[in-house]
Amino acid sequence: MFYAYGVLMQPMEIELQTTRSVVVGAYSIALLISGFLSPVAGAIIDKLGGRLLMGAGSLLAFIMLALLANVHSVTGLYLVWAGIGIAMSATLYQSSFAVLTQICGSDYRRAITSLTLFGGFASTVFWPLTQALSDHFGWRETWMIYAAANLLICLPIHALLPKLSGPIQSESPNDSVKQGLSAIVRERSFLFLTSAVTFNALVFSAMSLHLMSILQSRGVSPSHAALIGALIGPMQVLGRILESTIGRKTTSHKVGRVAMWLLPLALVLLFAPKEWILIYGAFAALYGISNGVMTIVRGTLPAELYGREIYGAVSGAMAAPVMIAIAAGPFVASLLYSSTGGYVGTIIVLIALGTFGSILFICGRPSRKGY
Repeated sequence: MFYAYGVLMQPMEIELQTTRSVVVGAYSIALLISGFLSPVAGAIIDKLGGRLLMGAGSLLAFIMLALLANVHSVTGLYLVWAGIGIAMSATLYQSSFAVLTQICGSDYRRAITSLTLFGGFASTVFWPLTQALSDHFGWRETWMIYAAANLLICLPIHALLPKLSGPIQSESPNDSVKQGLSAIVRERSFLFLTSAVTFNALVFSAMSLHLMSILQSRGVSPSHAALIGALIGPMQVLGRILESTIGRKTTSHKVGRVAMWLLPLALVLLFAPKEWILIYGAFAALYGISNGVMTIVRGTLPAELYGREIYGAVSGAMAAPVMIAIAAGPFVASLLYSSTGGYVGTIIVLIALGTFGSILFICGRPSRKGY
């Protein structure tokens, strides 16, 4: 649902006789819907556990991907991706984090880190696998294979999730937790931290689609640009390993402070001369480590600050604007490119946004001892 479209949208664009922006727009719709539904999905998991929701999400993914394999119009494409957005909200990282926080007790942080270590290889596996399947079978058959995988692999796994034995007792000293989600989302620290991770996600998303073009605009050769881009995935995994070893000795908020500042620092390195290829390698390292660590921080911070009792609803409320930012990021970068006259101005604005987000993250520091 998440990575395959990047490979398959070109043949779909040709067969559906439409434009790249229209095809990308369908995917953005799915991300937007997933973001809006994140608080709802989290609240359901808080009350009922993950078995029902994630199982239903896998079943819906099977149906929607099977329909995607048979789509013949742009209207159908958008309707199907709207359905996939619902399935995303029930099955991807956000819901998985809520389930792990619920069933792993105080060991939730290590569980989330372990999950993201495997998840870090998702693009490494599914981009080439999708390309191979498409080359051998065609894009429609590839979607059918992935539909079957959701039905035959994901659904049985989700069906084996343990039942929720009872409500989790509040373990947070924060009085807002007792008053519920509505009180938490009005807290200054929650607003600052949510805004911070939203700006961070916006910058990462904006960079993701435009990175190759940005590197080549700086004079980096296409082969070197591809190599730099290929380094980012392993560096994300390295970041998660560092978080699970060195970072586990401190709070998620302190780890997040470092990871947040690595992003604008990495973008500054893009102004190095094109001959300084090692500096661009350092960019890939800082950028990848930051993104890898922030995935964990976004998952563990709500439980650390507000406990596990209503983790799903709180993390969903924090994730909703993040998912919207991820959906909007590439489009925002395109607007910046047009309005600033090139990628130099775009990078400068993204550095400013990343820096602003890092400052907000510090300002959202909880007042409790230990932070």
